Amino acid sequence: VSVGAVTAVTLIGVAATLCVSFLLSRTLLKGVASSFTLEMPPYRKPNFGRVIDTSIIDRTLFVLWRAAICSAPAGGLIWLLGAIHVGDISAFSWLRGLLDPFGHAIGLDGVILIAFLFAIPANEIVVPTIIMGYMNGHKMMELSDPSALFAANGWTLLTAICLLLFSLLHYPCTTTTLTIWRETRSLKWTILSNLIPLTIAILTCGAIAQTARFMGWA
Repeated sequence: VSVGAVTAVTLIGVAATLCVSFLLSRTLLKGVASSFTLEMPPYRKPNFGRVIDTSIIDRTLFVLWRAAICSAPAGGLIWLLGAIHVGDISAFSWLRGLLDPFGHAIGLDGVILIAFLFAIPANEIVVPTIIMGYMNGHKMMELSDPSALFAANGWTLLTAICLLLFSLLHYPCTTTTLTIWRETRSLKWTILSNLIPLTIAILTCGAIAQTARFMGWA
């Protein structure tokens, strides 16, 4: 089941890419040449030291550093929302309750939506933020087996599939958005590059969630 779900999510992502490219080429980008020049790196014998340096420093350490500097503010904000009370409930619980109906409609929940909002600077902190949210903001950590925590908070196979789809299709992180701005210098395309995938993610997850419930699969 898990392999089939991941395969289906991947195929949906490919189909979404092709459909968006087709629609844009006939609407907003009609008549615009889609070809571009790609500068290939020089072909030479690989330098083992340089490959290790690029892989570890420029890739792995950069991603880990970005996740670390983003997770601290996100964790602090979740803790703060958990400490501030609106009436008899915490601000975090209030925000979760506010987002729960919309989250349920697209196969997710309020905590997952909060996690995606907090993870705009770095998508790597989505799952740790979800875990911290379910643990009432006590701490941000990775669990060796989070399945029990997820199940206790109402997760089903539909939730997992919609989370994978939303992660695949939703807006780019801040770093990518800034890169788009630097490359295009266009506010229009920078905004559209976020709105288009977000709209596709919401519509896709919503359609799958509602179909699964209508068919009695969830």
